[in-house]
Amino acid sequence: MNDLRTVKLGIIGLGYIGQLHLRHASQIPNVEVLAVADVSTKALKNAKKAGVKKTFNNYSDLIKDPEVEAVIIGLPTHLHLKCAVEAAEGKKTIFLEKPMARNVDEAKEIISAAQRNSVKLMMGYPLRFNEEFGLVKKKMEEGLLGDVENAHATYISTGPFFHRAEGHAPVPVPDWWFNRELTGGGVLVDLGSHIINLMRWYFGEVTDIKSYLGYRFNMDFEDSAMCLAKFESGTVALINVGWFSQEYSLKLDFFGSAKNVFSKHAQSNLLITAIQMLATGKSKFFQAHRDELRYFIDCIVNDLPPASSGEDGLKDLEAISLAYKNQIFLK
Repeated sequence: MNDLRTVKLGIIGLGYIGQLHLRHASQIPNVEVLAVADVSTKALKNAKKAGVKKTFNNYSDLIKDPEVEAVIIGLPTHLHLKCAVEAAEGKKTIFLEKPMARNVDEAKEIISAAQRNSVKLMMGYPLRFNEEFGLVKKKMEEGLLGDVENAHATYISTGPFFHRAEGHAPVPVPDWWFNRELTGGGVLVDLGSHIINLMRWYFGEVTDIKSYLGYRFNMDFEDSAMCLAKFESGTVALINVGWFSQEYSLKLDFFGSAKNVFSKHAQSNLLITAIQMLATGKSKFFQAHRDELRYFIDCIVNDLPPASSGEDGLKDLEAISLAYKNQIFLK
C-alpha cells in the first residue's frame, strides 16, 4: 500500500457472513468498522460491544452517513439490487457478496448504477484467494500442466442446513432460503456461483453449459446440481455442487497434457475452528475471506479496480441462467 490511511467501513447485514467480515475487518490495521446495519437488535448490541461506534436498523441511514467510505453488503440475495444501487448513488465503494443478484437483469442494473456513479464494485469470491487454488493457477500460468483437457470441481456442504451439523441444537433457517423468488434458485446459484467463477478464473469464459438438477429434499429448487461446461480455453469441466451432505468437500482435479494436479480446501475440526475464532478471531479455514477483504481495502487505498468485478458476477449469472435453460433429464 502507498500509505496507511484509515478506511472507514460500513457493514450491511450481520448474519453469518457479515459477522465474519466484522471480525476480519477489526484485524486490518488501516480499517475502522465505523457503522453496521441490521434488523436484529441483538446483532447491533453485539457490534457495539465489539467497538462499532454507529449502529442502524435501516441500512439507508448507514449509506447516508458521510463518514462511511465503503460498504460490505451481506444481505439476502433479493435485497442486493436495492441496497447496491442505493450504495452506488451514495458514492460508496461496494463489496457485494455473491450471488450478485437473483438474475441477469438485476446484475446489469447494479453494474449500471456503479458505473453511473463512478464507484468501485467488488464481488465476494473468496475461493480466488484460497492459497491452494492460487497455487494451481500459478502452475497453469507457468505451463507446468500443459493444456488442461478436463477438470472436475466439487463443492458439497450442508447449505442452509449447516446450523444442524455436528449434532448442534437446530436453529431455524431463515424463510427466504426456501423461496425461489427471493433466492433466484437453489444450490446452483449458491455454491455454483463460487465454482463457475473459479473455473472462469482458470479457463476463461463459458462457451456452453448443461446441467442435471437433483431434488433430494423435494423443495421447489434444486439441492444438487451437476454441470458440464466448456470454456474458451477448450477445457471441459464437470461441476458438482450440493447441499445434501453433512460432510464438507471442496476440491479440484485438473487433468493436463503434461501433468495432473489435485487440490482441496480442507475443513478443520469445527470445534478447533470455533476455538481459534473465539480466541484470536482467526482460523486457517477462513484465511481466504480475510485475504479478500484485505485486498478490497488495498484497492480503495491505492485507487485500483478490483479483479473480481461486477462484470464477473454478471458473467457467472449468465452461465447459471444458461445452465438452468439447458437441463438434462435422466429417467
